[in-house]
Amino acid sequence: MESKFPSQYNPGETESELYAFWEKCGYFSPSFYTYAKEKYVIVIPPPNVTGVLHMGHALNNTIQDVLIRWKRMCGFKALWVPGTDHAGIATQNVVEKMLKKKNLNRDTLGRRQFIKEVWEWKAKYGSTIIFQLKKLGASCDWERERFTMDEQLSRAVKEAFMHLYNKGLIYKGKRIINWCPRCTTALSDEEVNYKDENVFLYYIKYPLVEGGFIEVATTRPETMLGDTAVAVNPSDEKYKKLIGKQIRLPLIARIIPIIPDEMVESDFGTGAVKVTPSHDPVDFDIGARHKLLFITVMDENGIMNKNAGKFKGMDRFQCREAVVKELDGTGLLTKKEPYPTRIGTCYRCDTAVEPYLSSQWFVKMSPLAKPAIEAAENDLLNFHPERWKKVYLNWLYNIRDWCISRQIWWGHRIPVWYCKKCQMESLEKGFFVSVDTPTSCPVCKSSEVYQDSDVLDTWFSSWLWPFSVFGWPKDTEDLQVFYPTDTLVTAQEILFFWVARMVMAGYEFTGKLPFENVVIHGTVRDKTGRKMSKSLGNIIDPLDIIEKYGADSLRFSLISMTSAGQDVFLSPTFYIKGRNFMNKLWNASRFIITSAEKQGNDKVILPKEFEGLKLPETWILLSLDNLIESFNKALDDFRLNEAINLLYDFFWHIFCDWYLEISKIYSDYEEKYFKEKALPVLFYVHISLLKMLHPFIPFITEKLWQIFFSFCELETPSVMISRMPEKSFDFASKEIMEEMEDIKEVITNIRNLKTKFSIPISEPVDCYFDKIPEGLSARIISRLAGIGDMKIFPEEKIKGLLIKNLKNGRIGISFEGIIDIQKELDKLYKEQEKLKGYLEKITKKVESKEFISRAPADVQEKEREKKIELHEALKNLESDIAFIENQ
Repeated sequence: MESKFPSQYNPGETESELYAFWEKCGYFSPSFYTYAKEKYVIVIPPPNVTGVLHMGHALNNTIQDVLIRWKRMCGFKALWVPGTDHAGIATQNVVEKMLKKKNLNRDTLGRRQFIKEVWEWKAKYGSTIIFQLKKLGASCDWERERFTMDEQLSRAVKEAFMHLYNKGLIYKGKRIINWCPRCTTALSDEEVNYKDENVFLYYIKYPLVEGGFIEVATTRPETMLGDTAVAVNPSDEKYKKLIGKQIRLPLIARIIPIIPDEMVESDFGTGAVKVTPSHDPVDFDIGARHKLLFITVMDENGIMNKNAGKFKGMDRFQCREAVVKELDGTGLLTKKEPYPTRIGTCYRCDTAVEPYLSSQWFVKMSPLAKPAIEAAENDLLNFHPERWKKVYLNWLYNIRDWCISRQIWWGHRIPVWYCKKCQMESLEKGFFVSVDTPTSCPVCKSSEVYQDSDVLDTWFSSWLWPFSVFGWPKDTEDLQVFYPTDTLVTAQEILFFWVARMVMAGYEFTGKLPFENVVIHGTVRDKTGRKMSKSLGNIIDPLDIIEKYGADSLRFSLISMTSAGQDVFLSPTFYIKGRNFMNKLWNASRFIITSAEKQGNDKVILPKEFEGLKLPETWILLSLDNLIESFNKALDDFRLNEAINLLYDFFWHIFCDWYLEISKIYSDYEEKYFKEKALPVLFYVHISLLKMLHPFIPFITEKLWQIFFSFCELETPSVMISRMPEKSFDFASKEIMEEMEDIKEVITNIRNLKTKFSIPISEPVDCYFDKIPEGLSARIISRLAGIGDMKIFPEEKIKGLLIKNLKNGRIGISFEGIIDIQKELDKLYKEQEKLKGYLEKITKKVESKEFISRAPADVQEKEREKKIELHEALKNLESDIAFIENQ
């Protein structure tokens, strides 16, 4: 009879259909689970609206989906809130590039029309990442999808601004900030990436008015055009007599003083430093202390302005070259020498950031940081892995005020207003803050009011995310039920950007910690450890893998390779492990269904009581109990890779390699027992595995569940809404486990010896025992090891007998007439000499000075790996030789 079970699984044909089934049934909504009393909530780290699914997204969202599906199946009212971030700078850059292709730019369009263009772009392309998350299998409650510029979330942003302003925690100040000349906006400290570079340190002579020189050293000679002093450390003996003297600034001829300041490091350069208060944060502080002039010499695009004199109109780096050339020509450039330093770059466009004096809006962070610090110190907030707690706290202990204003158009406009008519001179600050759009000036009642042109940092809306998605500042039912949330899953890169700020915002605006657990995963890299990027050509597209092999193969492989916060190293074929597992799962399921079909049309009744079972069934159920306990413990501790690898090992190496093979024996000996006892156990264990596997590989487990639904009495029409399995027995039996392990040990050793001598497993050989196995144990050993006769060890030595010592006794395998043991030993000796030669050759190679100095690092690593493999192979071969020689 031909089985109704499909011979192959085709994910491309089924995944979209199964996802639509889940959505139609409402399984993603917590309201479906009316029986659940305890909630479990995750809010998604909102991907940028410009985003497309990359491997980092795939990892992050698979982890979240595993946790949310597992908690649903554990009886929780589980909610995963999705959404996207408006991503101010990133989105504006994308739209500006699009407009450029049409020979348009934002300045010609004007602000209103440009914002309209962005909204139109968002409507057309902004849901791409959402569609792709669905392809991944993300079981979010899509009816609760949020966007950080939704009307309600925008209201939350304004309310938060007003709240902080009224408490005196928001202020406007002129300070040195990080400025991106490409994006023409301020950046917070956390939005600056640093990379090591070798630049030049230039030594320049500054002429004293009374004659002579003082020499300074700088890496940024173009900014000397804005110098308003030279500073020395007051304790530096070589400069004490020069303090108070006047300098004629080269190229500009401005008269500036030599001043003493403790901030100067005497061991840097010459010990005398130029002071440019408008272009360096340290110089800014020095300038403020000594009441120096603040002269800005470049504009917002990094172009030198009128204060740069004849260098006006030059790009800052062109200016550097021109300044150095002129200094060299006048004899004022003493020397230049290589100097390693760290260059700050924009996190969005990688442009070198300019320290720039600018009027910006800031949040005072120290008062907000206190409860966030206490939460971690008192273990109310838990990090997984725990080492990130120290990193989090170190940042908060040294927190600086947050620059929240950005000079772009796309984003939440700062809710600050000015009056054209009266300038609000009667108000202390000359502006007012309003959540709602005002119709008139609160001072003169004029309607000529206008809003601040800046927008807020994208992260100002993101830090409200855990509660704004539930309707805050309104006290909604969702806010009461689902907030605080439970777990946050995120990447290490945004620990400061987002995680710490959300904790601060949670306490400040709701009085509650927004989540208890922070799961931090590593960065996805290629197999050599490099970050994936288009420029390196090493991107592995998760959508390509989903298209060819299914989302489950991707999810399984990613999670199994992800270890407790460590970076993930992927080869281009990393998905193969997952693909192979899906095939194995499908084929094992097909075997089980086919076995049931052979027994007739009756549905298999899953056992509720476990009585009258033989050793293999009791053993597999006890093993399943151990698995259930270890599996749940691993997920409780957020060790997802451990959980999936436990399932992999049990399914492949215990269930398939052993129990499925043992179950085949019953058809020859005890068909009635198989139908009434063994087959239900087979179904029961497999169904339990499908449940535990479902959070990791939801599509194939759902498809199999629906097939099995026709063959046995299952509790629910979908595996997604079933309950996680519980232990079968209330006892553990060491004796049963050991008895089965003894049987496995006998079979394994016999099979291994056959494999060593290239003897087919099915070819029968006579075996000798201290005590001959009986009954079912004998049949299992005979079938799975390929045994002819079972005999008791005789007193005399038998020719052609290889004896193996086991944990409980001995076995002897007779190869007489099958192989010539001496010939086999001679072969091993030859192989031994060959391996020794290879090993000696490669050892000399990897240890040679020429190889170490000339060969690329990856080549050296490959050769070292070969050496280790050869050493291991030789070790195993010598073990085999010793075994035969000692017979």
